Amino acid sequence: MANTSLNKNFSAEGDNIYKWTYSFWVKRSKISSGDHAMASAYYSATYEGRIYFRGTDQLEVYDYWNGSYTLQKKLNRKFRDTSAWYHIVISNDNTQASADDRTKIYVNGVQETSFATNTQYPQNQRTTFGNDYTHYIGTGYTFDYLDGSMSHIHFIDGTAYTPTSFGETDSTTGEWKIKTDVSVTYGSNGYFILKDGNSVTDQSGNSNNFTVGSGTLTKTEDNPSNVFATMNPNNTTSNVTLTNGNTSVSLNGTYTTYGTIQVTKGKFYWEQKINGSSLFASVADGNAGSMKTVGLLNENYAWAYRSDGNKQTGGTATSWGNSFTTNDIISTALDMDNGKIYWAKNGVWQESGNPATGANPAFTGLNTSSYAPDGLTPCVGQYSGDQNTSFNFGNGYFGTTAVASAGTNASGNGIFEYDVPNGFTALSTKGLNL
Repeated sequence: MANTSLNKNFSAEGDNIYKWTYSFWVKRSKISSGDHAMASAYYSATYEGRIYFRGTDQLEVYDYWNGSYTLQKKLNRKFRDTSAWYHIVISNDNTQASADDRTKIYVNGVQETSFATNTQYPQNQRTTFGNDYTHYIGTGYTFDYLDGSMSHIHFIDGTAYTPTSFGETDSTTGEWKIKTDVSVTYGSNGYFILKDGNSVTDQSGNSNNFTVGSGTLTKTEDNPSNVFATMNPNNTTSNVTLTNGNTSVSLNGTYTTYGTIQVTKGKFYWEQKINGSSLFASVADGNAGSMKTVGLLNENYAWAYRSDGNKQTGGTATSWGNSFTTNDIISTALDMDNGKIYWAKNGVWQESGNPATGANPAFTGLNTSSYAPDGLTPCVGQYSGDQNTSFNFGNGYFGTTAVASAGTNASGNGIFEYDVPNGFTALSTKGLNL
């Protein structure tokens, strides 16, 4: 949503503007880079409520009413995990006698109690949320856009709910997970959007539909129940720029960036669209931080397919497949069960490779513990000039461009340009468990 916002103007005051609940899931793409707003209610410069990540990566909720802060709660903790979905619930009831009972903030089902700033609403204070103002999603009025994704956005007018109305603990893993069978009373100004995909149609029954105010609202397979790999802004350098939900990469110099999911077992598939002439597709041990600056191609725990057609590991390049350049799509099939890797150019597996049968891999021995004890992750780099590339880890897009015609995928996990080899699946949390 880097420049995308949704809005809905409410023409009448809600059922009870002292009580309300906001519940949503959010996945960040950028950190420590200015303010990023998830939701706001705005009337004028002197009346605005906002829920946002500050440039310090702290979550803050405030209500600016008639020119002064009636609510301002900023957490001490910081939110810097770009590979995770956070479930955030703001439960508000200004009729409560105790100030600490009025505005409660929950993250992944747990109430937050450590605050850098903790200004509570006065009792029976009116609020911007639920009033006859405009609600914005993905921005604070017309600035501070969220760089990330949001899902299952509930606003409750007139009731303060706890997180268990929207999420629950997985009985097997103990992790907090999304609850899809939500049963709540929304109130007249309540709504439920982004339930399935990028629909802004209100699912609460109130017909409080939103509109796209700016940018393009893109559907993503990545969701709170199935988190897909991206490139990792926390494991890169300033010479690498990540955009489009950290799936598009701009490289300046011989630097490298890594994926967010490392694997020690399983069979995984992803695609990479090329925009340059000196790039390589690769996997490596993402914990080997020195490779970000010294160059991946000389390392023993990295394996690459270069745009000149060579394959390379440990500083040794070998003549191998076809060269590739701008607009070519390189597919990677990583078989960590057998320690093999394969690459295809525009759907054709190079050097008669067959990931499904295990025949003719580009490299073997990738699961040797002395090489990759921490597991391997996708990575990309270059060996000349400034280059750009975009990954499709299963969302069905290269940057902002959808795949031309989705290939077959027996696992049912992810959308790709070309056929996924039998036995392979997308690099995602669901894929880890298949």
